[in-house]
Formats: sequence, structure tokens, C-alpha cells
Amino acid sequence: MKQTELVGVQKTLSPVLKAKALDNRLPDPILGDEHAERVMRLLDPGYDQRRFGTSQLGLAAVVRTKAHDDWARSFLAGHPDAVVLHLGCGLDARVYRIDPPATVDWYDLDYPAVIELRRRLLPEREHYTLIGSSVTDLTWLERIPRGRPVLMIAEGLVPYLTETDARRLLTSVVDAFPTGQIQIDTVPVWAWRTSKWDPTLRKYGTRFNCGFNDPAALAGWHPRLEYVDETPMYDSPVLMAKAPANVRRMHRLMLLLPGMRRSTRIVRFRF
Repeated sequence: MKQTELVGVQKTLSPVLKAKALDNRLPDPILGDEHAERVMRLLDPGYDQRRFGTSQLGLAAVVRTKAHDDWARSFLAGHPDAVVLHLGCGLDARVYRIDPPATVDWYDLDYPAVIELRRRLLPEREHYTLIGSSVTDLTWLERIPRGRPVLMIAEGLVPYLTETDARRLLTSVVDAFPTGQIQIDTVPVWAWRTSKWDPTLRKYGTRFNCGFNDPAALAGWHPRLEYVDETPMYDSPVLMAKAPANVRRMHRLMLLLPGMRRSTRIVRFRF
């Protein structure tokens, strides 16, 4: 198939998608995303044939996705008239996994090149809109209907923004809607400052641009914003219950390192 050129942070969608595709091949998957497996095969037919091609070491990212999915389902169950902003969506099939009712308007936003890939690889559906834009160019907010509850999901996005841009994004969303829920994940300051040496990020020509030791403090960015809770990623009970034995052993060793247990924080706010 014709290739779409991705650059920098856009390339990080590939390892996350591969993790979801491999999860779907487990006897008892964490996410069970058939779209991920199909799309990964279209993008890279031999993705599982190379060395470590079937390694499940990326399952922590699948746990993160499931946490965001579970929170989203809970919010939409209580707000069936909501607007969903899925920012930095990559090739994630969240709208198909959650399958919201027709009363929900769902917007997937990412760079134009990524949105081009989505149009080619994933099906259309009603009440679902794709927006090709940088998330930091907030003119895209002008296209979103106001006056309704909003669910903002930014999975794997905030660490790649500067703190200034992250603050503008969150406060602009709070200002634009009467009520809502914001779901993000963050990394600590040490992970941000050392990211230029991270081999995975270097492979894709990118790095983190912000980090927070206490992400709950982000609620102080806006008087209406309130921290709700967070959920684990690397030491998730789901991961330890469903991952293959070699992956569980690897994560137990990783968690012995200082700072690793909470090196990624999956955080929920409301307003």
C-alpha cells in the first residue's frame, strides 16, 4: 500500500499499535482490539516475523489504553449527550471499541498525515469526525459544539507538549465547556529530563518536553479543575494477571528500580 510519511513523534504510533495487535493474539487479551491487529498487518505485513517480533513487552501501553477506555465508558454512561475529544489519537480504535451511542459526538484529532492514514485504514461511522491539526493550534476548538459535557482523552500526548502548551490546552478546554472529564497521562521530571537518552524515543527522533512529579497539582491550573484519581500502569493488577510469565518477570525487575513504579501516571480530572 502507498506509504504516508510520518515524522518525529508521529512515528511513535507504530510501537503502541503493535503492542495492541500482539495483545489481541493472547488467549485472554487485555484489550482485545481486532482493528489494531488488522491495521498493523496492513501497515507492516511482516511486523511479527522479525527478531522479538512477537514480544509482549509493550503490554504496559495496552494497560494504559484499557484504563482510559474504562474511564471513558463510565463517563459516557452518565453523560450520553457528551462531546468526546480524543487528542493525539494516532491509529487507536477507541471509538470502535467503546461504540458510543448516536447521541455522542466524537472527534479524533491528530497531525494531518496521521489522519490521512486513519481515513485509509479505519472505517467511517456516524457522529464521528476526524480533524487533521496540531493539538497546540487551538483553532480546532472552534469546530467543536459547546454547551454540552465534554470528555477529553489525551493518551500518550502530554509528555510531548511543553508545559506552557499543556496548560493552554487544558485551561482552554475547561473554559470552552460547562462540565466534563479530562484524562491524561504524565511522566515525572526525571523521565522528561533523561528522555533525550531514551533509546526508544531516540529511534523515533523525539523526546519528552514536560514532566510532573505531582500531576494532581495540574488541577491548580484552573479554578474549576479538580483532581479525581489515578490508576497504575507498570504495576497494574491487570498486567500482572494477563501478561505472559516472561513479561511479568521483566516488569517485577523494572519495578525494583527507583521511580519506575509511578514513572507513568494515568490521571483523571473533572470540572
